[in-house]
Amino acid sequence: MGDKIIRKRTLAPNMRAAALLMGAMMFTVALSGCIFGDNTPPPPPEEPAPPDGWFVTGPDGQILDLPMLPMDFTFSDVGQDGAEPSIGITSSGCMFFIAFEKVMRSCDHGGSWEIVDDIASHPSTSDPYGWVDPITDRVFNVQMVGLITTWIAWSDDDGESWLGNPHDSGPIPLNDHIKLASGPWTDDGYGMFGQLNPTYETAVYFCYNKGAGIFCYTSFDGGATFEVGGMIYGLATTNGGLHGAISTAPDGTVYVPPRVETPTIIFSKDNGLTWSERTMGLDTGTPYPRKNSEVGTDSESNAYHIWTGADQGVYMSRSTDSGNTWEENSIRISPSAVISSVFPHIDAGDPGRIAITYLGSENASELNQSDIDGNPWDGNAHYAPANVSYYLYVTFSLNALDDEPVFYTMRISPDPVQIGAICLNSGDCRDIGGSNRNLLDFNDLHIDRDGRVYIAFADGCTGDCAVGNNSTPEDSRSRRGSVYYLSNGPSLFEDVGFLAEFL
Repeated sequence: MGDKIIRKRTLAPNMRAAALLMGAMMFTVALSGCIFGDNTPPPPPEEPAPPDGWFVTGPDGQILDLPMLPMDFTFSDVGQDGAEPSIGITSSGCMFFIAFEKVMRSCDHGGSWEIVDDIASHPSTSDPYGWVDPITDRVFNVQMVGLITTWIAWSDDDGESWLGNPHDSGPIPLNDHIKLASGPWTDDGYGMFGQLNPTYETAVYFCYNKGAGIFCYTSFDGGATFEVGGMIYGLATTNGGLHGAISTAPDGTVYVPPRVETPTIIFSKDNGLTWSERTMGLDTGTPYPRKNSEVGTDSESNAYHIWTGADQGVYMSRSTDSGNTWEENSIRISPSAVISSVFPHIDAGDPGRIAITYLGSENASELNQSDIDGNPWDGNAHYAPANVSYYLYVTFSLNALDDEPVFYTMRISPDPVQIGAICLNSGDCRDIGGSNRNLLDFNDLHIDRDGRVYIAFADGCTGDCAVGNNSTPEDSRSRRGSVYYLSNGPSLFEDVGFLAEFL
């Protein structure tokens, strides 16, 4: 073949002149625009949208145009099943996670866990509860033995050694829903200057329910014996007067929330000698079936009662006079986007500084769709359809006593904690690929001496369930013991300020 002919394309002289003229005109226009044109500055860059699952809301659950609190949480797998978990932190920094027959301890900020008390220290066990006395550091492991006796063990050396005693609930069976807490002695009733002389620095309270109602007792010797007390509340529901966790305030007031339709608190100002009752939140009742409400108290003995309201949001009523009076109109803590919630728990530091955790769902598209029984779903977790996913949330407020408090909410868990319904009635569960009562009755939240938040929960969606895009309720039947704690963020004690990661 012949050589390839390359043709160079050139412009004719008159075309070159036209092109040069056009280029000069364009340059002049561009230059005049820079010097003589519109001096309006370019629009500022748009603010980035908050991360998915972050909300800043007011007392009605609606979004506010405010920046999010900076905070991060660290996850720790306890390594054991842990439905109905309790958590406490001693002044040494050791975390104690109590669930089923085991007490788990981590003294390296969740890096590793070990069993420090198990079924070998008591004959048989179920329905556990744990408590760390924030004044004395005594660690309690409370275990129900059958339906009549409770075994209460305690340790004063970070779980290295334990003592314990059984406590017989008497001739009426159904010793259930056991709870324990401790708090300061008062000047009245059973207190330091009252009828009896305590031998332990704090009053220890033990409550449970049986067929007749709620029973509570006071110990004068640190939980070794409970010689005084009795029924404090009659039959609250057909389930036998179930109740939430015991809470105590710095002034010695002790609170027990019963499971009733109108938010109610039972409280004592004389270490359990006498009890009073108050109602609140009359604008927002509580749904059935549902689980416990809870009270948090701050360093000035202000009280914050939280519960799941009739619309399935988390609500709060406040008392600034140690439980004597409460707000009738409630405040919504959870964002309106969270259309279903269960297992709310609270702790407080200084006045107005509170943290709340709960399981919640944002699957609003499922509302009014067919629930687990084929009826329109109203957000009640007990009847949630198969397409609903529940995550772990935490909500902070640093001004919870204000007329217009601000709530900062973060969806902590990156994957669901439960898919489908969460059974909230032990006698009314649905067996869909295994009982949906895998999470049982409650989670827990407490702060340490620095005001750092710790959350204990049971994770029902683990392994393939957590990473699968098409996971079903049948896949979500785990109950893995799990912990999140605040690694960076605000302390609930104002003078501590911002908490940084552990070194």
